[in-house]
Amino acid sequence: MDLEFREYFLARWKKYFPGAALPLVFFYGDNPAEVQVVPEPKGWRCFIDELKAVRRGQSLAFDTAAVPCRGAKRYLGFTSEMIPNFDYFLSCGLGGEIEGERFKKSPELVRQLMYDFKDLPATSRYIVFKRWDKLAENDKPEGVVFFAHPDILSGLFTLANFDRPDADGVCTPFSSGCGSIVRLVRLEATREHPRAVLGMFDVSARMSVEGNVLSFGVPFERLRQMADNMDESFLITDSWDKLRKRFAMEATEKK
Repeated sequence: MDLEFREYFLARWKKYFPGAALPLVFFYGDNPAEVQVVPEPKGWRCFIDELKAVRRGQSLAFDTAAVPCRGAKRYLGFTSEMIPNFDYFLSCGLGGEIEGERFKKSPELVRQLMYDFKDLPATSRYIVFKRWDKLAENDKPEGVVFFAHPDILSGLFTLANFDRPDADGVCTPFSSGCGSIVRLVRLEATREHPRAVLGMFDVSARMSVEGNVLSFGVPFERLRQMADNMDESFLITDSWDKLRKRFAMEATEKK
């Protein structure tokens, strides 16, 4: 990790997004060094819940044993296997045997959805999550994830579209919460022109974040481009200054 860029982004984030939470960064590695390795949990737990500690500043490393949710194992790249009868699980259920989430109208639609699903295997034993200010020189960030409310999201959204000739700088594919912040961000990194991913619309994972918060994930190299555009973008206009003062005041009132 280029520590000069870490400080470069930090300075601009504090200037243009005062009081806003710092983003998280994830990457894969076989040696988490001084990062706490999460032990195998005793029961089921939504992976998004685990990130609350990271948002508070605690760096964590997860291997496949530390992720009890089978869906999360796949979206983080630790397995390519789907849970049995996933098509019924995501839709209408199966005769008292499986309670359906009813996120899709029918098992047929789920099968069509998963037909072109591209697995992205984990490249190392662990996936490590750190808050931006905890990044170290030896870290190799792959994706960046913001947990933010609408005012902050409006700035990130507009910045992600600032240097593009089209209107598609941000996408919102149907996905689980963990899928939207890891798998889809990694998938975008393989594109010639990566987009940001607006996420955390997963109803089953919503209780793991605040009611006014969504996620905004972006490949690390795309964030570099966004950061370099900050000083010449709408962020220096009176329009943004009015919005900036509003959420800065709200952040102060919460302290």
